Amino acid sequence: MSTTTNQKLIHSSPETVYQAFTDPRALEIWLAPGDMTGKIHSFDLRPGGRYEMSLYYPATDKTGKGKSASNEDRFVARFVELRPPSKIVQAIIFDSADPAFSGEMIMETSLQLKNNGTMVTMTFKNIPPGIKPADNEKGTNLSLEKLIRYLERNAGVPAKQS
Repeated sequence: MSTTTNQKLIHSSPETVYQAFTDPRALEIWLAPGDMTGKIHSFDLRPGGRYEMSLYYPATDKTGKGKSASNEDRFVARFVELRPPSKIVQAIIFDSADPAFSGEMIMETSLQLKNNGTMVTMTFKNIPPGIKPADNEKGTNLSLEKLIRYLERNAGVPAKQS
Protein backbone atom coordinates (compact mmCIF):
# COMPACT_ATOMS: atom_id res chain seq x y z
CA MET A 1 0.00 0.00 0.00
CA SER A 2 1.35 3.40 -1.02
CA THR A 3 1.20 6.93 0.36
CA THR A 4 1.09 10.23 -1.56
CA THR A 5 1.05 13.88 -0.49
CA ASN A 6 0.02 16.95 -2.49
CA GLN A 7 0.21 20.60 -1.38
CA LYS A 8 -1.14 23.85 -2.78
CA LEU A 9 -1.27 27.35 -1.35
CA ILE A 10 -4.75 28.74 -2.02
CA HIS A 11 -5.43 32.43 -1.45
CA SER A 12 -8.62 31.93 0.57
CA SER A 13 -9.16 31.61 4.30
CA PRO A 14 -9.02 28.19 5.99
CA GLU A 15 -12.71 28.64 6.86
CA THR A 16 -13.63 29.15 3.20
CA VAL A 17 -11.55 26.17 2.05
CA TYR A 18 -12.93 23.97 4.85
CA GLN A 19 -16.47 24.86 3.73
CA ALA A 20 -15.64 23.71 0.18
CA PHE A 21 -14.41 20.37 1.57
CA THR A 22 -17.58 19.83 3.63
CA ASP A 23 -20.37 21.07 1.33
CA PRO A 24 -21.83 18.32 -0.88
CA ARG A 25 -22.71 20.75 -3.69
CA ALA A 26 -19.15 22.06 -3.72
CA LEU A 27 -17.66 18.56 -3.70
CA GLU A 28 -19.76 17.62 -6.74
CA ILE A 29 -18.19 20.52 -8.63
CA TRP A 30 -14.53 20.36 -7.70
CA LEU A 31 -13.56 16.94 -6.31
CA ALA A 32 -13.77 15.01 -9.60
CA PRO A 33 -10.39 15.47 -11.33
CA GLY A 34 -9.98 16.92 -14.81
CA ASP A 35 -12.94 16.38 -17.13
CA MET A 36 -14.65 13.96 -14.75
CA THR A 37 -17.91 14.95 -13.05
CA GLY A 38 -19.18 14.13 -9.58
CA LYS A 39 -22.46 13.16 -7.96
CA ILE A 40 -23.12 12.93 -4.20
CA HIS A 41 -25.68 10.19 -3.43
CA SER A 42 -25.88 10.73 0.34
CA PHE A 43 -24.14 13.02 2.82
CA ASP A 44 -23.91 13.03 6.63
CA LEU A 45 -21.36 15.58 7.90
CA ARG A 46 -20.32 14.52 11.41
CA PRO A 47 -17.57 12.40 12.91
CA GLY A 48 -18.61 8.85 12.09
CA GLY A 49 -20.92 10.15 9.34
CA ARG A 50 -20.28 9.38 5.71
CA TYR A 51 -21.01 10.27 2.15
CA GLU A 52 -21.38 8.22 -0.98
CA MET A 53 -20.13 9.69 -4.23
CA SER A 54 -19.62 8.74 -7.87
CA LEU A 55 -16.97 10.20 -10.12
CA TYR A 56 -17.88 9.81 -13.80
CA TYR A 57 -15.44 9.70 -16.69
CA PRO A 58 -16.41 11.91 -19.65
CA ALA A 59 -18.41 10.28 -22.47
CA THR A 60 -15.43 10.86 -24.76
CA ASP A 61 -13.29 8.53 -22.60
CA LYS A 62 -13.83 5.11 -24.19
CA THR A 63 -11.20 3.24 -22.16
CA GLY A 64 -13.72 1.75 -19.71
CA LYS A 65 -11.29 2.11 -16.82
CA GLY A 66 -13.76 2.81 -14.01
CA LYS A 67 -13.34 1.04 -10.69
CA SER A 68 -17.10 0.47 -10.19
CA ALA A 69 -18.45 0.47 -13.76
CA SER A 70 -16.90 1.19 -17.14
CA ASN A 71 -17.21 4.96 -16.67
CA GLU A 72 -17.67 5.29 -12.89
CA ASP A 73 -15.59 5.32 -9.72
CA ARG A 74 -18.01 5.02 -6.78
CA PHE A 75 -16.90 5.20 -3.17
CA VAL A 76 -18.03 5.70 0.41
CA ALA A 77 -16.09 8.13 2.58
CA ARG A 78 -16.48 8.01 6.36
CA PHE A 79 -15.56 11.11 8.37
CA VAL A 80 -12.99 9.93 10.91
CA GLU A 81 -12.13 13.42 12.15
CA LEU A 82 -13.56 16.89 11.55
CA ARG A 83 -11.64 19.75 13.14
CA PRO A 84 -12.91 23.03 11.63
CA PRO A 85 -11.24 24.82 9.96
CA SER A 86 -7.94 22.93 10.05
CA LYS A 87 -8.30 19.18 9.51
CA ILE A 88 -10.49 16.55 7.84
CA VAL A 89 -9.72 12.83 7.92
CA GLN A 90 -11.73 10.43 5.78
CA ALA A 91 -11.65 6.65 5.38
CA ILE A 92 -12.52 5.77 1.77
CA ILE A 93 -13.70 2.45 0.39
CA PHE A 94 -14.21 1.99 -3.35
CA ASP A 95 -17.26 0.11 -4.61
CA SER A 96 -15.43 -2.37 -6.83
CA ALA A 97 -15.48 -6.08 -7.54
CA ASP A 98 -11.76 -5.88 -8.39
CA PRO A 99 -9.64 -6.83 -5.35
CA ALA A 100 -6.95 -4.42 -6.57
CA PHE A 101 -9.19 -1.58 -5.35
CA SER A 102 -10.20 -3.12 -2.03
CA GLY A 103 -9.28 -1.92 1.44
CA GLU A 104 -9.69 1.32 3.32
CA MET A 105 -7.73 4.30 2.00
CA ILE A 106 -7.20 7.23 4.37
CA MET A 107 -7.37 10.79 3.06
CA GLU A 108 -6.07 13.36 5.53
CA THR A 109 -6.52 17.02 4.62
CA SER A 110 -4.86 19.75 6.65
CA LEU A 111 -5.58 23.45 6.16
CA GLN A 112 -2.97 25.81 7.56
CA LEU A 113 -3.09 29.61 7.49
CA LYS A 114 -0.03 30.78 5.57
CA ASN A 115 0.95 33.90 3.61
CA ASN A 116 -2.58 35.39 3.45
CA GLY A 117 -3.96 32.08 2.29
CA THR A 118 -4.34 28.44 3.16
CA MET A 119 -1.76 25.74 2.63
CA VAL A 120 -3.80 22.70 1.66
CA THR A 121 -2.01 19.41 2.28
CA MET A 122 -3.71 16.20 1.19
CA THR A 123 -2.12 12.92 2.24
CA PHE A 124 -3.45 9.58 1.04
CA LYS A 125 -2.42 6.48 3.00
CA ASN A 126 -3.06 2.81 2.21
CA ILE A 127 -3.72 3.53 -1.46
CA PRO A 128 -5.07 0.30 -3.00
CA PRO A 129 -2.56 -1.48 -5.25
CA GLY A 130 -4.79 -0.93 -8.31
CA ILE A 131 -4.16 2.84 -8.10
CA LYS A 132 -0.75 4.01 -9.22
CA PRO A 133 0.65 6.60 -6.79
CA ALA A 134 1.59 8.88 -9.71
CA ASP A 135 -2.02 8.73 -10.98
CA ASN A 136 -3.32 9.55 -7.49
CA GLU A 137 -0.99 12.55 -7.27
CA LYS A 138 -1.99 13.77 -10.73
CA GLY A 139 -5.72 13.37 -9.98
CA THR A 140 -5.34 15.19 -6.65
CA ASN A 141 -3.54 18.09 -8.34
CA LEU A 142 -6.29 18.32 -10.97
CA SER A 143 -8.93 18.35 -8.22
CA LEU A 144 -7.09 21.07 -6.29
CA GLU A 145 -6.92 23.18 -9.46
CA LYS A 146 -10.71 22.78 -9.80
CA LEU A 147 -11.06 23.77 -6.13
CA ILE A 148 -9.19 27.01 -6.85
CA ARG A 149 -11.51 27.78 -9.80
CA TYR A 150 -14.56 26.90 -7.67
CA LEU A 151 -13.47 29.28 -4.91
CA GLU A 152 -12.75 32.07 -7.40
CA ARG A 153 -16.31 31.77 -8.75
CA ASN A 154 -18.24 31.04 -5.56
CA ALA A 155 -16.48 32.44 -2.54
CA GLY A 156 -16.29 36.01 -3.75
CA VAL A 157 -12.56 36.17 -3.10
CA PRO A 158 -9.56 35.51 -5.27
CA ALA A 159 -8.37 31.93 -4.84
CA LYS A 160 -5.14 31.86 -6.76
CA GLN A 161 -2.56 29.17 -6.23
CA SER A 162 1.07 29.80 -5.48
